[in-house]
Amino acid sequence: MSKKSKFSGEKKEFVVFGLGRFGRSVAYSLAADGYDVMAVDSNPDLVQDACEVVAHAVVADVTDMEALEELGLGNFDVAIIAMSNNLQASILATIVAKEKGVPYILANAKDAVHEKVLLKVGADKVIFPEKEIGEKVANNLTNKTFMDFIELSPDFSIAEVEVLDEWIGDTLRKLNLRGKYKLNVIGKKANGETSIVLDPDAPLERGEVLIMIGSYDSFKEIGH
Repeated sequence: MSKKSKFSGEKKEFVVFGLGRFGRSVAYSLAADGYDVMAVDSNPDLVQDACEVVAHAVVADVTDMEALEELGLGNFDVAIIAMSNNLQASILATIVAKEKGVPYILANAKDAVHEKVLLKVGADKVIFPEKEIGEKVANNLTNKTFMDFIELSPDFSIAEVEVLDEWIGDTLRKLNLRGKYKLNVIGKKANGETSIVLDPDAPLERGEVLIMIGSYDSFKEIGH
């Protein structure tokens, strides 16, 4: 992999540390959109599963500095540190990614103290995905279509989108949001509950919220 500027028009390359629910969802969705992804976790079973989806999957102890040094982090444009339950590992991964010159580092944290430390050691943005799906829509995404928003990188995001009037009664299979907008639906909120197991043939209902991942431009297309 060759080093690229984060402002380059070339396809971004992502490294995801941690294959828990959040890290796995992000890694798999990025790969589904055609991005080069390397997934890193200490659990061989999770890494084996990821091998079927992402370009590269590596078993590595993130608390081992030598193991981190061998990952070639300088080749990546975005690092996603998805290890909020392992304070030491998330801090070390952030430090090394920063030292290796990764242009954009996003990390998740378990509390405000963890967030402060991650920002101090080099994270560009820290989120709390286990508590909330993201921040309120910012910048140009002020359209009421969007309920919550997480910026994974300067041009790649996760958003909550309330089912549009024209989608009511249609199924995810029929809407083909991935084909039309390059947006992947990774979850749905309905009746106060969130599910990541989706039935593509279930009719969408008013008030339901789809959790999607995709590019900034793709979200703008459905927001206007």
